[in-house]
Amino acid sequence: MRRSFLSILAFSLALTATPLLAQTAGETPAVAALTSPKEKLDGLFAELKRARDDTKATAIANRIRMEWADSGSASINLLMQWAEKAVSEKRNGAALDLFDQVVILDPDYVEGWNRRATLHYQMGNFRKSMSDINRVLALEPRHFGALAGMAAILSDAGKDELALKAWEQFLAVYPSERNAQKQVGDLEEKLAGSRT
Repeated sequence: MRRSFLSILAFSLALTATPLLAQTAGETPAVAALTSPKEKLDGLFAELKRARDDTKATAIANRIRMEWADSGSASINLLMQWAEKAVSEKRNGAALDLFDQVVILDPDYVEGWNRRATLHYQMGNFRKSMSDINRVLALEPRHFGALAGMAAILSDAGKDELALKAWEQFLAVYPSERNAQKQVGDLEEKLAGSRT
């Protein structure tokens, strides 16, 4: 159970990792022509839902992550960079303080809440992580990284039916993601076995 939990944690961290450089190459003209961040995200999510090729879907998901990463504020982006550096150096207290400042300065910035949720998760603060995940999903219901984190917490708590629902929500947004497909299959088998 713990190994499964750790593999889901690694998966959800990979989903929420912030790419350092913008990758606009390969962006379709329709998405590139969109001007507002919301329009661009809507276009990217439409592409992600249609993508059946795993490589193409991963590239689209990475572009979505880049959109989420940019707060639109140089100050908040800098705080996020400092927080990520603190996380990588295992200075969790400092990172948490920085993430706290981010969500205070811009309570509508989805990735501030998401990265704080991930840090709480890593620190074993599952209730606080779930609270932040709920905030992420209130702001952006398509946040596949938050859905993966929610599923991991629910699985670890033994709430397999709820975890399955979270993974199903994930696949409704990002249908070609193979690990999520595997998680759904594994949970369906487990639940079917427990009902017999």
